Amino acid sequence: MRNDATPRVSTPRRYLMCPPTHFQVTYSINPWMDPAKPVDLRLAMTQWEDLYERYRALGHTVDLLDPRPDLPDMVYAANGATVVDGRVLGARFAYPERSAEAEAHLEWFRGHGYTEIHEPSHVNEGEGDFAVTGSWILAGRGFRSSPLSHDEAQEFFGRPVIGLDLIDPRYYHLDTALCVLDGDEVMYYPGAFSPGSRAVLKRLFPDAVIAAAADAAALGMNAVSDGLHVLLPQAALGLFEPLRERGFEPVGIDLGELLKGGGSVKCCTLELRG
Repeated sequence: MRNDATPRVSTPRRYLMCPPTHFQVTYSINPWMDPAKPVDLRLAMTQWEDLYERYRALGHTVDLLDPRPDLPDMVYAANGATVVDGRVLGARFAYPERSAEAEAHLEWFRGHGYTEIHEPSHVNEGEGDFAVTGSWILAGRGFRSSPLSHDEAQEFFGRPVIGLDLIDPRYYHLDTALCVLDGDEVMYYPGAFSPGSRAVLKRLFPDAVIAAAADAAALGMNAVSDGLHVLLPQAALGLFEPLRERGFEPVGIDLGELLKGGGSVKCCTLELRG
């Protein structure tokens, strides 16, 4: 925990999002997805628009990716790439149901002036499994992204990549188990990680916000921080006070319909870092 009273500062961010125009759950590729549970598309759109408008009200820039009718999971824009220092590492999806999303993202980046783009050789699902801190890139593995993608990311970005093993299928992506709050400050749910990875996290982040099982199960780790405001699922009530104690301002968001696909705030938000 910080030992000073320096106020937190919100830093303007640029995000890429994709409206849930064609969102539905017709297949199951994670434990959250159940095709037998109907999706209220109108409500999903309303909830997504609330998140979009909140970002804009906080002073952030939000670019939009055009949804495609044959790709119902495109709303989870964070999975399509990782962007650091204006360099774009594309995604390569583990499941064929989502594989075409990778090219849709690359087309967007090519059309918006990005020139340093790497099409990956190994499976990675973008910011689903890559979390950028001030000092490192944390990289999840175990359910989706290949361990080989970690070396590929390190070589491309020139930043140290630290692999973390996920062991609970409910937390199939790193962004369902860990959130970067500011610089090298994070919050995470220990139960999602292997014993060795928990030890690594404790060593790297001794003052991290530790989530309880109930808040993790509400996808409370699937959050986005601008250095001051932390937008997170409103059902993760146990995280609000610990965040306030650290000087953050938690902002509860209801994305209940999109949770049916296994994602929340972070899954809907790809950060376009300088």
